[in-house]
Amino acid sequence: MQGDEAKQRQIQAMYQRSKRLFPEVAAVTPAELTELRKTHRVVIVDVRTPEEQSVSMIAGAVTLQEFESSAEEYAGATVVAYCTIGHRSGLYAQRLQALGWTVFNLEGAILSWTHAGKELRDSDGETRRVHVSSPQCDLAAQGYASVW
Repeated sequence: MQGDEAKQRQIQAMYQRSKRLFPEVAAVTPAELTELRKTHRVVIVDVRTPEEQSVSMIAGAVTLQEFESSAEEYAGATVVAYCTIGHRSGLYAQRLQALGWTVFNLEGAILSWTHAGKELRDSDGETRRVHVSSPQCDLAAQGYASVW
């Protein structure tokens, strides 16, 4: 079992490999997102599958389906997209950016969020569970349970 520092390095390496596919999309860290929310109208969009979202979501986030079905409600907002590592959300952010949205990709996505000790929620309230694709992606911070 690897420690949190090694997990964070692995998350960052995986994110940087994906970032090559959407170099024009700006990234925001969990700490930067917290600050951004204080000064801007921000909508956090979870682009993961409903199965992944049922395990947990970032507190205050909306699903991709909710965002797209009510996009007019979010006009003028800054969008921050996330997934598990940042690959799928980076590609989605790229599409939104091409449509004129102000958008960021959450660097390291929900896994980095766990390392920042930020709140996750499920249908019952706060949780320490996070969905990952496989045991090889068990990179959540200590104190969080990975589900696959």
